[in-house]
Amino acid sequence: MSEPGQKLRLGALIALVVGSMIGGGIFSLPQNMAARADAGAVLIGWGITAVGMLALAFVFQTLANRKPELDSGVYAYAKAGFGDYMGFSSAWGYWISAWLGNVGYFVLLFSTLGFYFPIFGEGNTPVAIGCASLLLWAVHFLVLRGIKEAAFINQVTTVAKVVPLLIFIVIAAFAFRADIFTRDIWGLSNPQFGNVLDQVRNMMLVTVFVFIGIEGASVYSGRAQRRSDVGKATVIGFVGVLALLVLVNVLSLGVMTQPELAGLQNPSLATVLEHIVGPWGALLISIGLAISLLGALLSWALLCAEILFATARDKTMPRFLAKENANHVPANALWLTNCMIQGFLLITLVSAGTYTSLIYLASSMILVPYLWSAAYAVLLAVRGESYAEQPALRRKDLLIGAIALIYAIWLLYAGGLKYLLLSALLYAPGVILFARAKREQGQPLFTTWEKVIFAAVLAGAVLAAYLLYSGLLSL
Repeated sequence: MSEPGQKLRLGALIALVVGSMIGGGIFSLPQNMAARADAGAVLIGWGITAVGMLALAFVFQTLANRKPELDSGVYAYAKAGFGDYMGFSSAWGYWISAWLGNVGYFVLLFSTLGFYFPIFGEGNTPVAIGCASLLLWAVHFLVLRGIKEAAFINQVTTVAKVVPLLIFIVIAAFAFRADIFTRDIWGLSNPQFGNVLDQVRNMMLVTVFVFIGIEGASVYSGRAQRRSDVGKATVIGFVGVLALLVLVNVLSLGVMTQPELAGLQNPSLATVLEHIVGPWGALLISIGLAISLLGALLSWALLCAEILFATARDKTMPRFLAKENANHVPANALWLTNCMIQGFLLITLVSAGTYTSLIYLASSMILVPYLWSAAYAVLLAVRGESYAEQPALRRKDLLIGAIALIYAIWLLYAGGLKYLLLSALLYAPGVILFARAKREQGQPLFTTWEKVIFAAVLAGAVLAAYLLYSGLLSL
């Protein structure tokens, strides 16, 4: 961990942030958004997302600078502010969100290839799962060669996958028609959308999914060459990705009508460009998507292993997850992560229709880590900790932290009761690893406050299990 060769520079950290956020989501964004909202609500939703996510980016920047001793970001902040169990839960939820997202990326990658090679079908045929498994373990052994080497490859793929998106934006800007964009701007002809607030609420989990990874540089703060680069990488990466997302979404709504976009098969961006320039446009986007997904798979393989390793290193998770190989890669954490991905890839053979829902579940799982990071920033500002003789800066950070916290709470509401209960069902089993770590240290399992929190999680998990069994709740 301390060798100079393992330290990441600003460019590598920015690539981790951008590479983590730009996966498959942006290539399906036109259809995903059009199926939930029309142009007016989309603009409002992106406005809310820009303010909330920018506040969250500033929170990670502030915490990286004010608490340089806290490595690995989202996990460390929750633990420092609210105790061992909340720290563990943040790491557990983040980890599940990350590997569930990777399962979705594998299926989407081979679904895209299935457009040209029918043997891959929708990405869930035996051949597709077999090839996805081979790719999974190829990435696994690449990462085992070393963090720096994998991060360099991620930089290359990040540059390569942004180029087709920029080409799309330029072409779509010339093809944009204001009359198409404003035809039914508030979605009044679609009663199933509900009112504007309902439309904005319904699109929120989509925006969360495309922004997962904003904390990427924070997770790698312990490996950064300069601590100040962590905050810079977070904000630079966020602003760049936000611009790409908004332009792709808004320009698409001016090229094809909302009903046309809503009816597209994903990756919908390929069909939109094909609509403008012909078949070569679909091919360009498909190539860009393949490169994008490969880069995202690599980014998230790194992040999954790092979060488990960091949690085990300070004894919040069992010590076997803190083991590194000769290349300073958290090998056991990587093996556990990729075994879970492999298992779920096999499950997709018999439950092919559920992966999309699980992508949204992945989004809801990461809301808790985001919420506790924002809450910790507010806590520091309220206490005045690390703000000696800086009252103006303290007030500014308190405001930013409060905005980020309100945004995180709004996201939990927007996600709805269904995903809250399903998240509880996935959070509850984590107590097994938490208990093992506590036993290794000879410490009691919970404090009084943590007992109350776990009781609530367990109650939600039991209710979710019952509703799933009775058919009243589904993935």
